[in-house]
Amino acid sequence: MPKQPIIPPGSAPPLAPYSPGVRAGNTIYVSGVLPMDAQGNTVGVGDAAAQTRAVLEAVRAIVQAGGGTLADVAYCNIFLSDMVHYAAMNGVYREFFPTEPPARWCIQAGLVKPEFLVEISAVAHLA
Repeated sequence: MPKQPIIPPGSAPPLAPYSPGVRAGNTIYVSGVLPMDAQGNTVGVGDAAAQTRAVLEAVRAIVQAGGGTLADVAYCNIFLSDMVHYAAMNGVYREFFPTEPPARWCIQAGLVKPEFLVEISAVAHLA
């Protein structure tokens, strides 16, 4: 099955050799999204809620560019630089997935830059 890279207009520049998303058949794989704007600047420095919002907006843009919606997201991986950000992340996450949220896991991990507090990857299945 051929795969198609997904690079939405205005997406942040990748920090390594990867595509923001890839569609293979009816599945969209979203790479780990970091809180960056189109110029590569960190969004919401020191604010986990603002960073979560920026990350999930980027996840939505990638899924939409691949032909889906957030309702198609079946699984998320969430990385927090510190679990102290868990409540702030969940508050925003709930806004993006208010009903039938995807399966997920959330861990504390060192992220690429110290100002990054949140990173999320996702898998969406299109009907």
